Amino acid sequence: MSIHNKNKISVLSYLTFIGWLWAFSKYQKGSKSSLVKFHLEQSLGLAILVVVTNALMILLVALDPLFKIMMITNNMGLVILWVAGLLSAINGVRLPLPVIGFYFKDKFGFIQ
Repeated sequence: MSIHNKNKISVLSYLTFIGWLWAFSKYQKGSKSSLVKFHLEQSLGLAILVVVTNALMILLVALDPLFKIMMITNNMGLVILWVAGLLSAINGVRLPLPVIGFYFKDKFGFIQ
């Protein structure tokens, strides 16, 4: 597989859940490379983190509207992490997401 295809599949893993599913199906069908696997893990871990932290933030905002500032700050940080992962995939490098990326390495057994 060419480096261009690896980069394209890696980038798609960061673009919506459907993009992740498409990239995962390409990976399973034979586009297996350590670069694609790395970015599938990083983007899935980030997506799970987004869902969990936003669910928690919504509960906190329901209790006290002042938590909206915390929710906005949280989401700004998550966007920065998403951009960092996307840039890493575009450049074709295995650069873990800042602060949290090492937690996702080899944690998803179904991505072989």
